[in-house]
Amino acid sequence: MRERSRPRGRREAGGGTGGADASPRRERRGEPAAGCGHGPAMEEGAADLRQRKKQNCTESDKMAPEERNKENSKLGRSPKYMLIQRFAKLFFGCLAAVTSGMMYAVYLSTYHERKFWFSSRQELEREITFQGDSAIYYSFYKELLKAPSFERGVYELTHNNKTISLKTINAVQQMTLYPELIASVLYQASGSEEVIEPVYFYIGIVFGLQGIYVTALFVTSWVMSGTWLAGMLTVAWFIINRTDTTRIDYSIPSRENWALPYFACQVAALTGYLKKNLNCSAEKFCYLLVNASTYTFMMMWEYSHYLLFVQAVSLFLLDSFALAQTEKVHEVYRIYLFSVIVGYLLQFENSALLVSPLLSLVVALMLSKSLQMNMKKSTFVSRLLKVMYIYLVLTVAVTLNFLLKMFIPHKENGHLLKFIEVKLGLNTTKNFTMNWLLCQESLQAPSQDFFLRLTQSSLLPFYILVLIICLFSVTQVIFRRICGEPLKETIKLEDGRIGERPEIVYHVIHTILLGCLAMCLEGMKYLWTPYVCMLAAFGVCSPELWMTLFKWLRLKAVHPILLALILSMAVPTIIGFSLWKEFFPRIMTELTELQEFYDPDTVELMTWIKRQAPVAAVFAGSPQLMGVIKLCTGWMVSSLPLYNDDDLLKRNENIYQIYSKRSAEDIYKILTSYKANFLVIEDSICNEVGPVRGCRVKDLLDIANGHVVCEEGDNYAYSKYGRFCHEIKMNYSPYVNYFTRVYWNRSYFVYRINTVISFQS
Repeated sequence: MRERSRPRGRREAGGGTGGADASPRRERRGEPAAGCGHGPAMEEGAADLRQRKKQNCTESDKMAPEERNKENSKLGRSPKYMLIQRFAKLFFGCLAAVTSGMMYAVYLSTYHERKFWFSSRQELEREITFQGDSAIYYSFYKELLKAPSFERGVYELTHNNKTISLKTINAVQQMTLYPELIASVLYQASGSEEVIEPVYFYIGIVFGLQGIYVTALFVTSWVMSGTWLAGMLTVAWFIINRTDTTRIDYSIPSRENWALPYFACQVAALTGYLKKNLNCSAEKFCYLLVNASTYTFMMMWEYSHYLLFVQAVSLFLLDSFALAQTEKVHEVYRIYLFSVIVGYLLQFENSALLVSPLLSLVVALMLSKSLQMNMKKSTFVSRLLKVMYIYLVLTVAVTLNFLLKMFIPHKENGHLLKFIEVKLGLNTTKNFTMNWLLCQESLQAPSQDFFLRLTQSSLLPFYILVLIICLFSVTQVIFRRICGEPLKETIKLEDGRIGERPEIVYHVIHTILLGCLAMCLEGMKYLWTPYVCMLAAFGVCSPELWMTLFKWLRLKAVHPILLALILSMAVPTIIGFSLWKEFFPRIMTELTELQEFYDPDTVELMTWIKRQAPVAAVFAGSPQLMGVIKLCTGWMVSSLPLYNDDDLLKRNENIYQIYSKRSAEDIYKILTSYKANFLVIEDSICNEVGPVRGCRVKDLLDIANGHVVCEEGDNYAYSKYGRFCHEIKMNYSPYVNYFTRVYWNRSYFVYRINTVISFQS
């Protein structure tokens, strides 16, 4: 009896900052829940959370070792034995996480070599494998290495007039070239010039970051479940569903491949930071890691603030229901604010960050919270603000964002807002750029094949199971909070309350929000699916989740705790063996099978340009091909495959007119307005036979130019001119007056744009 009374006395004394605080705490806990939906109960719960935050780094650190030693002594275990056990678990878990990341990086490198035969190709053939915007990013990396000094290279990029004709751009700001700056510095500072070629160094960094990405997902699942078996299952699902978890196969230098590993590290650190009863040193480490990874993520990707906005909404909902320590959530808000301000200054005063929804939401949250805290807790206004808190925050955020956009000059991707309007059916347009974006596969709704692949790997069924259990548990917790029941300081396995863990609630909300975006745009699946892997693996490996389910089922025949522990080991083991049996042979086949990527027509075109075209020549053609020409030859081009600048979008639309039904004179005027000297026509676009009629480039141009008439569901094309890309190949007047063919092969036709025109009929 004496031993039982002592721990209870310690908990009561440790429940407040002193003896005077202990009795009110006990009185509140002893009060029955008289009704639901009352403000004072929620306020007291929030006060409990704030008090717990203050105690976290003092009393909990002191009392936890004593309580653990008392429990260990009851079980006959010495503190030394427990310390060795914990160290071994941590060591082997970290070893497994790092090994998983390294093996994934090696796997990507091996697969890339098998696919492109990189080691046996010349430099030109290697560079052709970079397509579209990837070619542009790598071309600037090459320019930095060729510069006489790093400072000179940075200056030339920030005052670049050798890439796009008649246009001087700050390439570092406009194209977010900080990854290339870092890669070039590391390559030169490490003395790697004599050890490894630049292209291997560049893709090696990207593959290494993907390894960190996988390691961060491993750690997140491990922290949530308490077992690194969940991390192993996360990695397995991630690799098996690689088609839907990463774009590394198609576009190595893309910004998200550089940025998302840092976001995964931020999520892992945030998961640990939100945990209850975290010791002071671990909390500080997680806080610093959230700081560093948030800022780095924002610098690596121009669209990072949108993803952080989704995360901020998740934390806002978590805090609104008083399911997390308010002080911790607001510390994360301050990190957002600091990152936006520093990013604005270092990204050449990027006004897009000032008018971003992230900044407006964070400022609105801080203003609303300060207004709420300054009110007396007993006043009617305070209770009203508690009920209307979500409405207040949203109203202030929208108003603030509107005012910022009104007074701050910005170019915050206005075409994205127009795209959203058309995508949601709020507007219609004949604009070529908008319709072209709508036709892109990544901006359409996900196909059935996507869900079929996730189901075949057993990922989707287990994710839905885990999500349903967590959602029901969170709903129960929210109802208890509304009814005035405080959260438990420590949650035991037998409690079966997985919805009371703030890090779990955060991930549930976050994956639901990302899932809603992925259901609208297929490209968003690369943000959602990795966290589906992580959440599903955590769930099947967590005894708490199984215990929560058994609490609802009220099992009596079998001890629920024992069954939960058994299932948390048996289910992931069975899943792992089934995945190994079905998918491991496929992965090994990918690594052993020699694929061939060879494009002789493009190689011949690039070779001809480097040998025959004047150094000062300007080339015009499709933006994707212009990116490859810029990388492989260094010649100036008239357009680039970039979609964050209205002027470049207009250029792309104008130059795409070479595939429309317009006169030779119109095309000539367009090309000469951009000082183009050579025109490259791609046979694959001119004779395109797309799977979806109406999404081909020539169809979109006909719609934009009014050359398609719709009557009773039928489309009729009409123009007094033939399609330019067809007519110019006929070599008759007036086309030969404006253009002279100088090179052709099976895929490309190159024409010199005449400076002296003979107007013969």
